[in-house]
Amino acid sequence: MSIKRFMTSVAITAIAGNQLAGAAAPEPFPYIADRFADIEVLRYPVPDYENLTPKQRLLVYYLTEAALSGRDILWDQNNRHNLAIRRLLEGIYTNYKGDRNDKQFKAFHKYLKQVWFANGIHHHYSMDKFVPEFSREFFDAQVAALPECCRPADIATLTEVIFNPSLMAKRVNQAEGVDLIATSANNLYGEGVTQAEVESYFNAIKDTTDVAPISYGLNTRIAKKDGKIVEQPYKVGGLYDPAIRRIVDNLTKARAYAENERQGAVIDKLIEFYRTGDLKDFDEYSILWVGDTGSRVDFVNGFIESYGDPLGMTGSWESIVNFKDLGASHRTEIVSENAQWFEDHSPVDPRFRKPHVKGVTAKVITAAILAGDAYPATPIGINLPNASWIRAAHGSKSVTIENITRAYDEAAHGNGFNEEFVPDPEMRRMMDKYLFDTDNLHTDLHECLGHASGQLLPGVDPDALKAHGSTLEEARADLFALYYLGDPKMIELGLLDNPDAYKAQYYKQMLNGMMTQLMRIEPGKDVEEAHMRNRKLIAEWCMDKGRKDNVMELVNVDGKTVLKINDYEKLRGLFGDLLAEIQRIKSEGDYEAGRNLVETYAVKVDPRLHKEVLDRYAHLNIAPYKGFVNPAYKLVTDADGKPVDAQVTYGEDYTDQMLRYGREYSTLPTAECCKTK
Repeated sequence: MSIKRFMTSVAITAIAGNQLAGAAAPEPFPYIADRFADIEVLRYPVPDYENLTPKQRLLVYYLTEAALSGRDILWDQNNRHNLAIRRLLEGIYTNYKGDRNDKQFKAFHKYLKQVWFANGIHHHYSMDKFVPEFSREFFDAQVAALPECCRPADIATLTEVIFNPSLMAKRVNQAEGVDLIATSANNLYGEGVTQAEVESYFNAIKDTTDVAPISYGLNTRIAKKDGKIVEQPYKVGGLYDPAIRRIVDNLTKARAYAENERQGAVIDKLIEFYRTGDLKDFDEYSILWVGDTGSRVDFVNGFIESYGDPLGMTGSWESIVNFKDLGASHRTEIVSENAQWFEDHSPVDPRFRKPHVKGVTAKVITAAILAGDAYPATPIGINLPNASWIRAAHGSKSVTIENITRAYDEAAHGNGFNEEFVPDPEMRRMMDKYLFDTDNLHTDLHECLGHASGQLLPGVDPDALKAHGSTLEEARADLFALYYLGDPKMIELGLLDNPDAYKAQYYKQMLNGMMTQLMRIEPGKDVEEAHMRNRKLIAEWCMDKGRKDNVMELVNVDGKTVLKINDYEKLRGLFGDLLAEIQRIKSEGDYEAGRNLVETYAVKVDPRLHKEVLDRYAHLNIAPYKGFVNPAYKLVTDADGKPVDAQVTYGEDYTDQMLRYGREYSTLPTAECCKTK
């Protein structure tokens, strides 16, 4: 298989609005960086960076340094052996003296690139452990060839973890009827900790009458001490101390370039949270962050999303540094300005609607750096904070990351997907014309209004839906977006210019949920990732409930299974019905109803249809997963060494970037001689 690659020498540089000296016409942007296994790695440009002020660019630079400084935290959260294995593999790669075209070495390099992409030894979506395609004998020989100081004392354990498929087989297990902690290989829980013990511990300490509860367990590792459950906080002086100190140091440097005092207060409070580990400080930081709507540069940094925890409590470390896309944000501003209208006209029970929507802000952003759990695979939209009471009392911020969605779109041109899975020429035409816009609008509605909509009834535990909470929350936000995409309000507000444009998004969403996302699942496996379960739940439920009215169907055309939507208006009505039920489940904390929805519609795969989808995709040679390498930023100083600007460059190779990050951002303990060169 031929892989189109761009070498490190392909570089585009931007600083203070100037093109490279002596440059002629701009080079086409090198979107594709690498391709291996089931992954395509892309680059993304940072448009308009050169139009930021030097002070803003320095703010971006130090926030970027803070972002990259937390890299090792996520690796260790994902599995306790990840850092040792990564450093061992990188040591083997850089010390290898043989033929780099050798079959065994190429298989080793592929494995290393998979581990890099997943931030560990388990696939970032399926959560299954990678299976090496190189031999144990090859591996043993390379370990023996390493300098003695680079051979870990526990090499026997690391080798067994790499090569034994049944050992630590699943990073996050969501299977029904088992101990989700005991059967998950992540490092969020200590040895011997059980699901029942953790649930009992938090049930005992939670105050269900508290109208402003902290996000229990968000920044702690749960362990046992003297037979009792204890929380080990992530903070300065606690777990991950060296990494967090470096994050704090760079946040402190960034503080000097804050655009205004409000933004400065946000950074100060985040630093305080990292020092104390107190979740009340995190809530105060989140409230300040939501209120900072006037700064152009913004960032996420910390323990945020809990998809990596089988119980949905502990946050994986992540960071995204960004700045506002001034032109494109007009669209999201219209959405947020009308938030109350959307809430008031939602198809859910009025008891579960917010009577007064507060502080919903939305913008289109340009990502400057992706880090932690947002790298290399990244979201295309974000809505934070996650605490329901902060959303209700103070609002939320929603973003659509348009330079990322644009990179996906540019890289996908001409890949043959529409011709294979959308046989109707008219629908293909509509998708070509409207899908980029409706994709972005769907993200706007999902993040800005979907996640921010609705309310819990008094006394309902935000964690009541347990392992199914993430899937149901993503379904709730998706359904909100899908329902309103088909509303005439989109035309009235000028967000769409064709009343039928929404059909392109409906078709894509249902096709993905019913069929095409199955390309990401191995034969015989269940659907496990929360976003994939969400899409399958919506599509399968609508297919089931719409059967008597023939709303949509799978038909055979020339021997291929094809989705046919017969009534888009009725499909929209089904979205509204399911949204109403999922909002009820969330508002009332109805665990059993939520579990039944997920287990009935979101998990099991039709093996015949699955095989067909895999066979059809094989002919297209499309990578099921995509992610990114980051731009590189370089500090510019004057003759006295004072920072005056920051330069951005593109074109770094995927392997080169990962090795550089290993050299420059190994913040947790490591053997110095084993750092990659």
